[in-house]
Amino acid sequence: MRLPGRYSGVARPIVTYGSNPVLHRPCAPVTAFGKDLRRLVLDMFASMEAADGVGLAANQIGVDARVFVIDCPDADGEDVVGYVVNPELTVLEPREGEPAEEVTDEGCLSVPGPYAELPRAFRARVDGVDADGAPVSIEATGMAARCLQHEVDHLDGTVYVDRLPGDLRERLLAEAAGPVGELPA
Repeated sequence: MRLPGRYSGVARPIVTYGSNPVLHRPCAPVTAFGKDLRRLVLDMFASMEAADGVGLAANQIGVDARVFVIDCPDADGEDVVGYVVNPELTVLEPREGEPAEEVTDEGCLSVPGPYAELPRAFRARVDGVDADGAPVSIEATGMAARCLQHEVDHLDGTVYVDRLPGDLRERLLAEAAGPVGELPA
């Protein structure tokens, strides 16, 4: 469904926790570049925007491919907007005066509704390629760094609730499965 908005792709339904095995296993590396991959990236941006998210991994729309998109503010409030194909995550040492990690609320479009505090590195970088296979890098701080880590987790088959203690994870999953259900696209 094409929606008016910032991105020209077609919004696709968001896969929810437990509803599709692609969300719970490592995604396949991308080996085909070009037009179809560019279309996927545009659709991912549109899907993220339609769901009011700040990041989205390909498996969150049911696609088994190591690709994510981000449109999220960093620690200085500057928007970090981009995408990475076949990303490799590096947690970076903090600069002088920065914390090594932050513990803040984290949520997920694939677990609609609840949030939980989760520690993440304050500064991170991903290196990979773009839709044509050219090298790209995104370095970020604060919420954008959290988003980079969160999306790479998705591509590795890990949803943020998988990092939580079992009782809290079960409570959040039960809350997400309540009346909210799958997000519309």
